[in-house]
Amino acid sequence: MEVIRESSLLRMLRRVKRLIKLGIFLVLCASFVLLLFILYLRSQPLPAATINQTTTIYAQGGEVLDTLHQGENRVVVPLSKIAPSLVQATIAIEDKGFYEHYGFDLKRLAKVVYINVTSMDKVQGASTITQQLARNLYLTMDKTWERKIKEAILAVQLELNYSKEEILEMYMNQIYYGESAYGAQAAAQTYFGKDADKLTLAESAAMAGFPKGPSIYNPYKHMDKVKSRQKLILQAMQADGVITAEQAEAAYHENLVFRDKSAQRQVLSAPYFRDYIAELVKSKYGIDEDQFLHGGLKIYTTLDYNMQKKAEESFAKHLPKENADLQAALLSVEPSTGKIKAYVGGRDYAKSQYDRVFSLRQPGSSFKPILYLAALQNGFTPLTLMKSEPTVFKYDNGKEYIPSNFGDHYANAFIPMQQAIATSDNIYAVKTIEQITPQKVVDEARLLGITSPLQAVPSLALGTSPVSPFEMTAAYTVLANNGEKIPLTAITKIEDNQGTVLVEETAAKTPVVDPASTFILTHMMQSVFEPQGTAYRVANMLNRPVAGKTGSTDYDSWLVGFSPQLVTTVWVGYDEGKKIDPIKDARVAAPIWADYMESALKEQPPALFDIPAGVTSVYVDMETGKLATEHCPTPKLVYFALGSEPQEYCTDHLPNPNEKPKPITPPEGTSVWQRVRGLWNP
Repeated sequence: MEVIRESSLLRMLRRVKRLIKLGIFLVLCASFVLLLFILYLRSQPLPAATINQTTTIYAQGGEVLDTLHQGENRVVVPLSKIAPSLVQATIAIEDKGFYEHYGFDLKRLAKVVYINVTSMDKVQGASTITQQLARNLYLTMDKTWERKIKEAILAVQLELNYSKEEILEMYMNQIYYGESAYGAQAAAQTYFGKDADKLTLAESAAMAGFPKGPSIYNPYKHMDKVKSRQKLILQAMQADGVITAEQAEAAYHENLVFRDKSAQRQVLSAPYFRDYIAELVKSKYGIDEDQFLHGGLKIYTTLDYNMQKKAEESFAKHLPKENADLQAALLSVEPSTGKIKAYVGGRDYAKSQYDRVFSLRQPGSSFKPILYLAALQNGFTPLTLMKSEPTVFKYDNGKEYIPSNFGDHYANAFIPMQQAIATSDNIYAVKTIEQITPQKVVDEARLLGITSPLQAVPSLALGTSPVSPFEMTAAYTVLANNGEKIPLTAITKIEDNQGTVLVEETAAKTPVVDPASTFILTHMMQSVFEPQGTAYRVANMLNRPVAGKTGSTDYDSWLVGFSPQLVTTVWVGYDEGKKIDPIKDARVAAPIWADYMESALKEQPPALFDIPAGVTSVYVDMETGKLATEHCPTPKLVYFALGSEPQEYCTDHLPNPNEKPKPITPPEGTSVWQRVRGLWNP
């Protein structure tokens, strides 16, 4: 019997030994398979993930003009730009074992599986931070076992490909906090109006609770639930040893001040300008719609926020409230750089998004400076005389053109160019284009930046070919720059979400017109704001040298002009073929222009127009067109291209005909500014 028992024991030991070997073999095989599986997962690329980010448009001074996120507001920031307290609070409440597991927590998973099986329902989740990131990046929110398996596999892949800090950074930038805010930075701005790295412990503990149920834990609706979850998170942080009991208590009792919800999406400035920026980004710089809306771009523009506000205030002040159909546009540019400083495409963007800055309208007499610039380069001077009287012009083999002056007012005498500009004499203008030919005016306009079709006919002198306020501003910028052309610029730089510069504008001036001629024209255009000038009614609103030209048609009213620091175009009219009232409507453009120019430049001292080489100035007796003497009653300072100035003195007013004429010299003790101001605005 003992032999039999011993034999049975040996057989049992051999079986155990074989089972142990089999177990070891199976463990080794399983380990090998697991290793192969891990190596396979490590070698497989993760699915492509699209992380939408908010594109931000900035004004020149850093003010935010707009944020574009199409309902998914996200600004990706590095982990170092997120408050440590928010990261700690998130780990404490979402995944205590984050630094110990490899994508999923087996203990937590087993517990949850048991609870779900016993309840015969999926009542509790066990997702780690890594699994949540995998789900948000690559999967749907379906509660199926298939999705959970995929989630676990993707979580392992994330752990194999990224460090814990990288996973945390992705997670903190990905998760949804409610109120269209995705990621910690957007949420911190949305709820507290501050950057994510400036959050306090109390704010962090509150915000870390929002992702659990953004609608349930919404501070604007359920503050009691927010405080309850905040307390739970603070207790979890204390249990993890990252804060003390005293810190938890103090944070819980800290008063949470949430950003006023109405301020989260304030009415932003320059809506027409923002539309223009969107068009430029796509058409000029080749950035597609998806990258523009979701790529987290930083678009830096030239707009001066304060000047833009002044422009909008001028519209509100001078456009008649009782006539809501009357529209207007304003474009303002810094001539030395070509940078757009203010841009208003209409009086009310909410009612009409049509941008009138690019609307083609007849410029009327505001086109005349282009004509006169061409004339100055073809032998004319400020003293060139034409007779202002009703005239019938014949062209193109017998065609007749019969222009008239406003109100049928004519000098019925020979007048110089300077007077023709001030009074906007149409007969003088048409006689001028007849002498130099319409084609030369077309050529001049092209040099200045007018690109719209222009008809080379006598009526072109009176601005009958439609152009846009944008084109008129570009042309007058050349005048303000003494003949140098510079592209009008709205964007200075575009960066992608990594800070890589995609676009950087560097505008350069190009000489296109004789500087002497442009300065002489500029000086004559200052007379528009003098007595008898067409804009004299607003001269009392201005306290600096300005030059410009009004323009009126049956449908349009313009004032285009400039100081040395700013070029501005204002257009007023109706959108759909309605004539303007020559008294009420036509008198609106000038006060908008003057009010804006003076307020926009309020902080800048008055500046004089630079006199280029090749220009000389003399006092002229305007009645005779000769050099004025001290006895002439109405001498006027006139600028000429060197060599084209009068050489003879006026002798009509000398008390003694035999007396040698004496030239006029500026009064002593007065500055250049005082003398110029006295001439410009007596």
